[in-house]
Amino acid sequence: MESGTAAMAMAEATPPRRCLPEEIVVWEILVRLPAKSLLRCRAVCCAWRRATSTRDFLLSHHGRQPTLPIVWGEPDSGFKYDDACYNELLAFDHRAADAKLQTVARVDQSYYPKASCDGLLILSKRGMTGTSYCVCNPVTREHAPLRAPWDFGIFTILGMYLHRPADEYRLLLHGSIHTPKGTTGCYVFTLGSDHPPRYIGGPDAAAASWYKPASVCHSLHWYPKKHQGESRLVILVFDTMTESFRHMHAPARPTNSSIFESSIFEIDGKLGFYGYNDAMEVLDIWVLRNYEDEVWVREYNVKLPVEEIRGQVGCWDDDSYGSVVSVGGDVLLLVIHDGWMFYVNTDGELVDSFHRYGQEIYASDLRLKQTLVPHNFFMTPEDPHAVNASPFL
Repeated sequence: MESGTAAMAMAEATPPRRCLPEEIVVWEILVRLPAKSLLRCRAVCCAWRRATSTRDFLLSHHGRQPTLPIVWGEPDSGFKYDDACYNELLAFDHRAADAKLQTVARVDQSYYPKASCDGLLILSKRGMTGTSYCVCNPVTREHAPLRAPWDFGIFTILGMYLHRPADEYRLLLHGSIHTPKGTTGCYVFTLGSDHPPRYIGGPDAAAASWYKPASVCHSLHWYPKKHQGESRLVILVFDTMTESFRHMHAPARPTNSSIFESSIFEIDGKLGFYGYNDAMEVLDIWVLRNYEDEVWVREYNVKLPVEEIRGQVGCWDDDSYGSVVSVGGDVLLLVIHDGWMFYVNTDGELVDSFHRYGQEIYASDLRLKQTLVPHNFFMTPEDPHAVNASPFL
């Protein structure tokens, strides 16, 4: 009788084991994890490994990852390293509780970022025989050289995009008269293809400032150069669906705003534009509220904390520059000066500052959205001469 009573008491004290339905575990919990955490969770059981390896799951997982600004770190030229030199790929996450600058990968010092799209990066490599390029996924460390009958060194990479009608990742290139056909203009190259870049015409090299484009509404956008005689500036647009160019109006500029210190960016799915005054002390930010009707609204007028920054670095001059990015709808100003990076909010408040010993850092205007989605161009047989050509260290 006593043993039966003890058993009943133990049963009441021990809560019944309850397991969450697998659908909730997979599609509400695992799908929200960072890529590296998800890879570790796959080792828990075979069921989790199978469920998190399907293409549908990986696409959903990728869609839930934050799109973070890429910060590039290079060895300080005046610093002597005891070990081998390397460049560093960093992601800036202003919402992180600890390290806001997070190391994603270290790459050989000869590599530099040129384009990004959906977690993929295009890196260029400077060598004795010229410039070569590779596509890589810094999370999975997969990489593949760009192969084509033509030398990619004769092209300028303008941007990377997903061509949705064909479900292919493509590069928009600009070629000079040195191309085999001797034709100046824009070309399109499909990643993983052995065919040469396809000529599509388009504007000449002087039509826009070919900085990193902003991707909005299935189109790439560049802020143009100021052409003599034009009353209003226009933005060059490349429609990635039709692979054709067009123009749209830029916002009207105040008279005290510098023409040369300006750029565009993506903000919560919309097109943004920013420009400094001539003293690089005040920043205006516009947002394209109506894309079809090209309705611009000036959302922010930010006075930069110049004196606070000067107090840390000792000066404020033409070497200072800022980049405006948006993460989860929050607008961030990343100000770079003399190896330092300063995080400023839209109220003009200096939120944080970053300086890495022996390293110079700068905002690359590229974005990283982690992905584990497999791609065919990483599965092709490696060139036997490129066995040791991985950019990662």
